[in-house]
Amino acid sequence: MGVIGLGGLGHMAVKLAVGLGADVTVLSRSDDNEKDALDLGADGLLVSSDENAMAQAQSSFDLIIDTIPVKHDLTPYLRLLDIGGALVMVGQVGAIDGLDSEPMVLGRRCIVGSAIGGIAETQELIDFCAKKKILPECEIIQIGEVNDALQRLKRSDVRYRFVIDMASLAAP
Repeated sequence: MGVIGLGGLGHMAVKLAVGLGADVTVLSRSDDNEKDALDLGADGLLVSSDENAMAQAQSSFDLIIDTIPVKHDLTPYLRLLDIGGALVMVGQVGAIDGLDSEPMVLGRRCIVGSAIGGIAETQELIDFCAKKKILPECEIIQIGEVNDALQRLKRSDVRYRFVIDMASLAAP
């Protein structure tokens, strides 16, 4: 399976897929995330801006989890799916512009979306994570660092989640 985007949601997709025993490839615009992807347990990284690598990887994934939270072209990723494969959108919410239906129609590929499961599914996921010791990568910040953290988010300067130390609320 592939995971597009290695941020707060994507890094958990990698960890969960690895925990389930999948062969996981992270898809990224550059090779800058390769070490992080491998450290998280991925089997490899595919650079989506490398046309030759993308062409060689066509029809090689059964499933792709797309965690990118902003508009982007899905067509190149659809070509990576094998016949009957699915691209699951969990990041972007909103309109998809300029989608080419050819890879879907000719390859019986589909795009589906998912936001969150119900209580039973959420509990199952929590139990699975506890059993496999799957935890998010977090940077603990003090309440006074929130504005800086927001600026860092804009610069994509976070690995992978900020968590506010609520005890810092009581600090003078």
